[in-house]
Amino acid sequence: MDTKASRREFIKATGMGVAALGAASAGLSRVQAARDYQISLAGWSLHRTIGKGEGKTPMLDMPKLAREEWDIGGIELVNQMLDPVKETFANMKPYLDELSKNAAAHNVKILLIMIDGEGNIGGEEQAQRDEAVTRHSKWIDAAEYLGCHSIRMNWAGAPKGVEKDAAGLKAFIDRSVPGFRKLADYGDAKNINVIIENHGGPSSYPGAVEQLMAAVNHPRFGTLPDFGNFPEDVDKYDGIDRLMKFAKAVSAKCYDFDDTTGDETVLDFPRLIENVVDKHGYHGFIGIEYEGDRLSEFEGIKRCKALLDRLKA
Repeated sequence: MDTKASRREFIKATGMGVAALGAASAGLSRVQAARDYQISLAGWSLHRTIGKGEGKTPMLDMPKLAREEWDIGGIELVNQMLDPVKETFANMKPYLDELSKNAAAHNVKILLIMIDGEGNIGGEEQAQRDEAVTRHSKWIDAAEYLGCHSIRMNWAGAPKGVEKDAAGLKAFIDRSVPGFRKLADYGDAKNINVIIENHGGPSSYPGAVEQLMAAVNHPRFGTLPDFGNFPEDVDKYDGIDRLMKFAKAVSAKCYDFDDTTGDETVLDFPRLIENVVDKHGYHGFIGIEYEGDRLSEFEGIKRCKALLDRLKA
């Protein structure tokens, strides 16, 4: 009997066994380690349900809906869906008190407020820009009062097509920077971030947003990458990857779902979640923003939540 050969065979066999055990353990670890993110609900998902008048659900009931219908523990408000929208923070407080009380009763966090229609931060006239700062400041006050982490505002005031005009884009960025910095400074004093979404115009072009972020250069200033909202000449997956470098929130735009598999039919959600969570290490709330028209709002939200829950594994 060749004892040296036997020893070699034994070492080889046991080594392979250890390696196999290690691989199996690693595989088990991967199965056990779920992705670390939470799911929230953007108010815009319910823009046909929530409103004024007969048959409409008041915005004050959104925390109850989120918890009781989908067991969602975080919501994102839309300023124009609040009733009423007041000109001053002081006049909004009674309404915000009721909304906050309803959220607490259902153990729901109010995470951010999406602001539309409050002026042009990059407008050509200084008076426009000053007005935008003033009008957004009251929403920072409201966000602090509600315990939010951010307001989302629009990078508004751009001339049409300026994102493809280098000189015009630089001028637009230069006009926008002072107002964004002023709001970010104000937000910093109140522990509130000021973030922009890819929401049309230059904001939907990642290169323009990267230039703006570098120019503002403020820790309270960031992005809210939305899975949709990119024009046809922008690769949405590359766009999300580039916007995630500055992300303080994420919006899971969705449109429709396969009735058999449950997959989103317009967007590659596994690829998007891999980028957002695995590559960029994002572990905050991912907000459902359903915009489809085949399914009801309630069913669309339900299917998006089921998909996001599945992608955690």
